[in-house]
Amino acid sequence: MAEENPHKGHRERKKAQFREHGLDAFADHEVLELLLFYAIPRADTNPVAHRLLDRFGTLDAVLSAPAEELAQIEGMGEHAATLLALLLPVVRRAFLESQGRSGFVLASAEQLGQYFCRLFFGARQEVFYEVCLDAKGKLLRCYKLAEGSVDMVNVNVRCIVENALRSHASAVALSHNHPSGIALPSADDNATTLMVYDALRTVGIELVDHIIVADDDFVSLYENGLLPPR
Repeated sequence: MAEENPHKGHRERKKAQFREHGLDAFADHEVLELLLFYAIPRADTNPVAHRLLDRFGTLDAVLSAPAEELAQIEGMGEHAATLLALLLPVVRRAFLESQGRSGFVLASAEQLGQYFCRLFFGARQEVFYEVCLDAKGKLLRCYKLAEGSVDMVNVNVRCIVENALRSHASAVALSHNHPSGIALPSADDNATTLMVYDALRTVGIELVDHIIVADDDFVSLYENGLLPPR
């Protein structure tokens, strides 16, 4: 007869606690412990959860860590590391799909900034996005243009224009993140923005903003005066 899981009763209680009260009733280590139930079927996941927090510091840092680093923690293994590393990308994809279906309106720098802050949540590398908008600022499509190291991405201006034309956009907004944590535009950021502005203008499409995101902060190059009034 198969040996009974000695942790089964504890796991069932934690699952019932989540169903009744949600995650607000859980400490950070308990959130990780609950998640790990589904990748570590028999072992006690409580010590593993504490080791993760000891190593990475916060729940956010754990969920943002690469799978390769997560797998190095004692008791984790490949399956558990993959599960935790999947969570933030899944949330970002669901966010993109939900906003695209609802025709989300991004008609101001504040709306664009909040949108991109959520989109970049947990991103470890620099990523460049383009959103295509209709004449009222309604989101038509969001494209990932490039993904690079923590300090550089390569932007294809022709691709930006083609995406806008394919989406029948009236306007475009760009955004990239600074994983270093400082949302200040560089000289290259400004030069790239103006180059894209000129390229889009030749086909009758307006570049309304370029948002730079760092953690929960953002800077609008339109509000900084780089782009002309809309």
